[in-house]
Amino acid sequence: MSTLPLPDVPASPEVKEIERALTRITYLVGRARQHDRLMAVAGLTMDRAAVSILRHISDSEPLRPGELANRMAVEASHITRQVQQLEKAGYVSRVSDPDDRRARLIELTPLGRQAVGRVREASVRGMQMALGEWSAEELGQLATLFHRMVDDFLTHAALDEEAQEEAEQRTPADAP
Repeated sequence: MSTLPLPDVPASPEVKEIERALTRITYLVGRARQHDRLMAVAGLTMDRAAVSILRHISDSEPLRPGELANRMAVEASHITRQVQQLEKAGYVSRVSDPDDRRARLIELTPLGRQAVGRVREASVRGMQMALGEWSAEELGQLATLFHRMVDDFLTHAALDEEAQEEAEQRTPADAP
């Protein structure tokens, strides 16, 4: 696998600060203690992977397992194992794909919808407490800018994937 060259343009101080802030947010959100606190407030016992899968399904259910794996940028086998556990726990079910009867879709059960609702409510309450001093205008600006940033990241990631695929097609597989 070849790597794509980085642009030869130095990053602005503002972009460096955004990267620093995102690194801090990622660390805070990804801490096991934070997840445990969220689960305690939501009244659930689930690992982080299960919560992430349930949230993804909730955002655009029903999904094929392969599509879910792509959206989460993980191997399909990881999704298969997690979905089996979530199915045994009663949070998801598999249904036939109306477009292709051979394929299966994953959807939330009523218990799964309730669990996602509880997780989101607990998460929103925590954010509300942390951002309680912010004005409605500031919160609106932050939400707008976050959505714009995520959309731009997704667009850039898609362009990177296309460029990577083109580079791999131009380069023979046995080239050094």
